[in-house]
Amino acid sequence: MRHHRSLEPTSLPTEPAELSPRSPAALLSPLLAQFAAVARQEHVTRAAAELAMPQPTLSRAVARLESELGVALLSREGRAVRLTRAGRVFLASVERSLAELERGVDAARAEADPMGGRVAFGFLHTMGTEAVPMLLRGFRAEFPRVRFQLVQDYGEAMLDRLREGELDLCLLSPRPELPDLTSRRMGEQRLRLVVPAEHRLAGRRRVRLEEFAEDTFVTLVPGYGMRRITDSLWAEAGFTPRISFEGEEAETLRGLVAAGLGVAVLPPASVPRSDVVELALTSAAARRELALAWSSVRPLPPPAEAFRDYVLSEKDHLPLHS
Repeated sequence: MRHHRSLEPTSLPTEPAELSPRSPAALLSPLLAQFAAVARQEHVTRAAAELAMPQPTLSRAVARLESELGVALLSREGRAVRLTRAGRVFLASVERSLAELERGVDAARAEADPMGGRVAFGFLHTMGTEAVPMLLRGFRAEFPRVRFQLVQDYGEAMLDRLREGELDLCLLSPRPELPDLTSRRMGEQRLRLVVPAEHRLAGRRRVRLEEFAEDTFVTLVPGYGMRRITDSLWAEAGFTPRISFEGEEAETLRGLVAAGLGVAVLPPASVPRSDVVELALTSAAARRELALAWSSVRPLPPPAEAFRDYVLSEKDHLPLHS
């Protein structure tokens, strides 16, 4: 089973209640703030002035609310009004509901604040060592109040999450060419054949993959973009490899190569290791294109739009080319 890693813990939302057009909550919602104003002022005329609406209209609204509930909420004492016992009970729930609605409005506005909202950003595991920290550091220098929800996952899973609206942007490979997604090329990396330092061909600079047909391989699990490239390279070289391990992270595979469990086709390491050697492959297909992707059918929130523009402006300065 594959697991993504989210670098900002989030709680699962509870299942929302479904409101039919004739449900009590749907029918009463427009009247609640008006009732609360009358209850607070204990006077219909003053409440109407506060709400900037005609006093007869407000009186009819409160009467309609009482009719819908089938309960008297107010007792009239001349021009003044008093809450009935049922009115006090109902007002407590109304005030909690209105306060929660205010918090929701504030949260929605904060999400859309280009200077202080939230960006949900996904990226490949291999991007987390150097490229993503560089991007976050540079962007936060300009937008220090923007918050990030960071998710590490493989490409197909991130594309699904883009479609569902769980992610705003993702940095992945290969570049998707789908009608509901927009993508921009960020760079291209030549893939390497990673071998133990003591391997018989470790002294070479360039090798043909078919020279390793008798070796054991460690590789990424099926479904990853890199695995699809590796599968096509094996097919091009004309052999079916012996695989000793399928994993989810390139650095784990490098460690297994160093331990002698096999060789691996991987992107270049951001930090060189002394216990493995990375050899250039002669095949022109031994490369991967990196891209930034986002939804074509859903507009980006302002903070995500600002981050997208920043990432694209920095693409030539990132370690995404080899």
